[in-house]
Amino acid sequence: MAKKEKTASTQDHLEINDIRDDVVVLKGGGAAAVLQTTAVNFDLLSETEQDSMIFAFASLLNSLNFPIQILIRTKRMDITNYLYRIGEAKKSAPNPTLLNHIKRYEKFITDLVSRNQVLDKRFYIAIPYIGIDITQVTSGVANVFKKPPPNVSQWTTLEKAKVNIEPKLEYVMKQLGRIGVKAIRLRTEELVELFYDLYNPEVSREQKAALGTKEYTTPIVEPEVSPITANQGEVVENQNEGG
Repeated sequence: MAKKEKTASTQDHLEINDIRDDVVVLKGGGAAAVLQTTAVNFDLLSETEQDSMIFAFASLLNSLNFPIQILIRTKRMDITNYLYRIGEAKKSAPNPTLLNHIKRYEKFITDLVSRNQVLDKRFYIAIPYIGIDITQVTSGVANVFKKPPPNVSQWTTLEKAKVNIEPKLEYVMKQLGRIGVKAIRLRTEELVELFYDLYNPEVSREQKAALGTKEYTTPIVEPEVSPITANQGEVVENQNEGG
């Protein structure tokens, strides 16, 4: 008797069907693209500038004829790679004086991270494509919020979403630029990394995702992780002791 293949039960509990061509494809015909934006230090603006900023942002929101989602994330900053680069700089220091300065700087940064949580705040805007046809809308509001059918082709969704989302992205980025906020679109690997981090907040501190779009759609998901060198491992240990 042939051994029954195990199914990817983890994916059954996630709304994400695939991430491809810089688009998050959702189950049931939906999709979304994500922008990462800069921020404006509102407290440093004068009262007049603050009023202008509020008015401009309100005008932006009122001009939209499609929904958006704004996400603000505050997380512990991972400076492992930064400290790793400092370690590499020590190896190539041209003279003992410079080497000593690099060592002192490395100790300062390590002590700072051990005693305090260095936080990183990031801002995202998700722009969705909602795969709802007119019959769903006219048949009643309740039907819109029912769980969508599972047999919607992700390729059909992807192609429709790309056509639908592109002009929305351009419009939002242009309007944000008018109020001094820069926005960049997250690419496929950046989206994978973002959602890996969102779903695995503790694990992602020590294991960085090294996923392609095939690895997380296999029957049994066994994600690869970026290797941590000896120096990097010491940094993680120091951070954990300080946390």
